[in-house]
Amino acid sequence: MAQAIITENTSKLASYDAYFEMVQNRKKLPRNLQETLTEAFAKIPVSSFPHVPGGKVIEIDAETSIGDAVNILSESNILSAPVKNPAAQSSSDWRERYLGVLDYSAIVLWMLEGAETAAAALSVSSAAASGVGAGAVGALGALALGATGPAAVAGLTVAAVGAAVASGVAADRGAGKDAPTAADKLGVDFYKVILQEEPFKSTKVSSIIKSYRWAPFVPVATDSSMLSVLLLLSKYRLRNVPVIESGSPFLKNFITQSAVIRGLVGCKGRDWFDCISAHPISELGLPYMSADEVISVRNDELILEAFKKMRDNNIGGLPVVEGPKKKIVGNVSIRDIRFLLLKPELFSNFRQLTVTGFINTIASETHDATKAATPITCKLGSTLSSVIDTLASKLVHRIYVTSEDDEEVVGVITLRDVISCFIYEPPNFFDNYFGFSAQEMLGK
Repeated sequence: MAQAIITENTSKLASYDAYFEMVQNRKKLPRNLQETLTEAFAKIPVSSFPHVPGGKVIEIDAETSIGDAVNILSESNILSAPVKNPAAQSSSDWRERYLGVLDYSAIVLWMLEGAETAAAALSVSSAAASGVGAGAVGALGALALGATGPAAVAGLTVAAVGAAVASGVAADRGAGKDAPTAADKLGVDFYKVILQEEPFKSTKVSSIIKSYRWAPFVPVATDSSMLSVLLLLSKYRLRNVPVIESGSPFLKNFITQSAVIRGLVGCKGRDWFDCISAHPISELGLPYMSADEVISVRNDELILEAFKKMRDNNIGGLPVVEGPKKKIVGNVSIRDIRFLLLKPELFSNFRQLTVTGFINTIASETHDATKAATPITCKLGSTLSSVIDTLASKLVHRIYVTSEDDEEVVGVITLRDVISCFIYEPPNFFDNYFGFSAQEMLGK
């Protein structure tokens, strides 16, 4: 078993190296400029990075119920939070104090793991009201997750799901018939119904952390360099980096990929940033992912297949394409699963619910077809500055690069790619700075 874990961790670390080596081979930023920037970031302390809004990092106790955790994320307007171990609050070791990071996506996927049981409740209690056929949500569990669903969720009651459907998942009541708006608020009313029942009511955050380690807890110290943070957020695929003061186990900050991109927007006017960002992305080697490497979903495929592709490839979004040239016509992300949860009537024709049908339904609910159906794109001739502005202002994690003539998808640029554009990893930096413990955590 130990050998298997070592092999798996080594494989994951090798994949990080492969990604960054690919980036270094494809990006066209002059080597001397990369070295200058890397040296500069290595001298900037993490303590200089802006603090989270309010100045205090929101933490969630591992014994908190999933329902309460959703409320905390919703009220704090955040998508993830570090999870603390209540049994180790007096410990001075952060390894004992923190168990991981709870991500909203992990909650959604955990709920979908119980979809097969929910299917029975939906079909028995409110099939007439919602038009949901038997096995509908079970199909969601099987197709979107490739899993059969654990027996542990058998406590989901008919009354719980029935109440959710009967109330229109409260979207009609409290959100002006705007289900996606309610979903943007993490489906407040929906979760009030569902998460107050079993198994959601009694299931603790610790169960999610153990099952879905999407975000390992790998902190840096306040006196660490910003280069270490940028490498963790780019090469090592972390979505966020906790910051701990040296000699103390308490969190001082929580730096996300999005926060770094917003920080880059604030660098406008500085010579080094303006010099680089004024170039068209093609001159900088972006997008790093070539057209044949882009994972997409056809508009006539089932929406459930789209979610399965995201899960299987560990990515957060897909361009929706049509025709042999992959003309982009839309976009779906892992967070869009919430619409399936929030609007059960979408299951009424789940066997025929295509990606196009799904997008059109969202568009009709928002009363704004362009908002839901129009993907965020740029051209190869777009400047890096405009790409960064779009990522920051639209609050998205990726932008699709299209051809000049027929909107064919020729690449994708993620937050991770943008951060990678400015830095490289000095020789032995990982081994010298992070050590074995971080290697072990990152390999999980």
